[in-house]
Amino acid sequence: MAFMMRMSWFFKLRWKVYLVAILAMIADFSIVLIPPLIMGDLVDMVNYGTLTQALLMKNVMLLVGIALVAYALVLIWVNVLFSNAMQAELMIRSKLIRRLILMTPSFFQRNSRGDLMAQATNDIRAVNMAAGFGVMTLVHTVVGCVLVLTMMIIYVDYRLMLAALIPMPFLALAIRKLGMAMRNRFVAAQQAFGSLNDQTLESISGIRVIRSYVQESYDVEAFRKVAEDTMHKNVRVSIIHALFHPVISLLVGLSFSIGLGVGSYMMYLEIITLGQFVTFNIFLGMLIWPMIAFGEFMNVMQRGSASADRIHTTLVQQPDVVDVASPITGVIPHTINFNHMSFRYPEASMDSLVDIEVYIERGQTLGVVGRTGSGKSTLLKQLLRQYPITTNSLLIGGVSIEQIALNQINEWMGYVPQEYLLLSKTIRDNIRLGKLTATTEEVDNAVRMASLSMDIAQMKEGLETMIGENGLMLSGGQKQRVGIARALLVDPEILILDDALSAVDARTESAILHNIRHERHGRTTIIATHRLSAVSHADWIIVLDDGRIVEEGTHDQLIFLGGWYKEQYERQQIEASLL
Repeated sequence: MAFMMRMSWFFKLRWKVYLVAILAMIADFSIVLIPPLIMGDLVDMVNYGTLTQALLMKNVMLLVGIALVAYALVLIWVNVLFSNAMQAELMIRSKLIRRLILMTPSFFQRNSRGDLMAQATNDIRAVNMAAGFGVMTLVHTVVGCVLVLTMMIIYVDYRLMLAALIPMPFLALAIRKLGMAMRNRFVAAQQAFGSLNDQTLESISGIRVIRSYVQESYDVEAFRKVAEDTMHKNVRVSIIHALFHPVISLLVGLSFSIGLGVGSYMMYLEIITLGQFVTFNIFLGMLIWPMIAFGEFMNVMQRGSASADRIHTTLVQQPDVVDVASPITGVIPHTINFNHMSFRYPEASMDSLVDIEVYIERGQTLGVVGRTGSGKSTLLKQLLRQYPITTNSLLIGGVSIEQIALNQINEWMGYVPQEYLLLSKTIRDNIRLGKLTATTEEVDNAVRMASLSMDIAQMKEGLETMIGENGLMLSGGQKQRVGIARALLVDPEILILDDALSAVDARTESAILHNIRHERHGRTTIIATHRLSAVSHADWIIVLDDGRIVEEGTHDQLIFLGGWYKEQYERQQIEASLL
């Protein structure tokens, strides 16, 4: 079975636990087969007039003892089996989040956030059900049918048993057809749930824009359509699920009718006794749950198999960038060299960077400027190793970046992106994200360097202020400065500011840059920006256009050159003076 194959790693790891649960279930089912025999004997004793008070009390006490033992066995296997299923859920969820953390940006371009959330919630719960409830129903079906049929043959009559089981092949066929339909419809329902998650995330994250353009009605209507599609596909799943019990009940009822008719005839011919006939009917009634369990098993397993396949598809995907087998150690980032680098995004039709050649020495500041879409952010992301690049096109400390361990590169970098990410925690927790062991003095120093001290002083709770989801309580400039403080706290070898000062005023920008120059003496800084005053102090400035370097030099050299940089700088100076 597909689910068993997908989850074989877990069953091999936890087989001892499953063995305990299965043995307890077998013992439980075996012991509950004794009461029908006792009932049959009692009926024959009554029929033949041989029942005494002592025999009655003995059998009643035996039935009570069996009930207590069965209760203890059920308690054991339920706890063991379903706690094991929860362990499977925990392990799969941990594997999934570890895989997602390792993935590079191209993975998230191929997979929607809503679908990944559906896998982390509904799909994992479906696997949990299959690993727990599914195993239970499988054991009950197999063990229950084998034991009950064996008891029918030994203690009643095999001919009566065969007659009563005539409808069973039709039951197996119906279950197979329903199971296949359940799998297909459940996959469609899970995909619709992923789309619903996407729509919900977009609506919540973009609520301000939606309101500002008075598009609430349109957004509600779009959500309604996605929600209705999800509902209809789940209703289709429910219809198939609802068909399981009626089909099983119909065929089991037919089996009862055949057993009742044939059994009465055999009792009339004195082939079996009244007690045996009563015992047979009790056994036949005990077959109802295994048959229902078989239907539930197929239902749960089809869902679990579909969900396990979806999760497996995510887990087998590999990041585009991985460590080499033997990374070079002991590298010192005293130089950064873009060596005629060209780069194209996966599935793109043209290069985003073309023949970039830049050399930076440790302690220098590089400014990267250019029009919107010129490739500034793309250039900086190469230092983060988010995409595969050509060998020897980017060297750090004279070593090709792909020969250096990813963890080592991450330790060197302090990255402040354009799109800030803040957690629904306090300002202190957000700043300490990259260095959880930071002292109060270190946090205060990072806050001061980011020119955030005065803002925090005006907050009632100070650094303990809860900022809401993604910094809801902060202004755009405060959010950027929290991100800058977070990077400065780590005191990285290479600080990358990707248009990270766009939301602060010129005075605050000047103060932050002054603090960075003063505090980070001897460490490398790379600044990409649209505001040219932010890089006028840089040791070297490059101007990008369509992924190519069209101008480069110091601030004074570029002004003297009289190209795009000079034109843009003078325009910004005039705008600043007017403001």
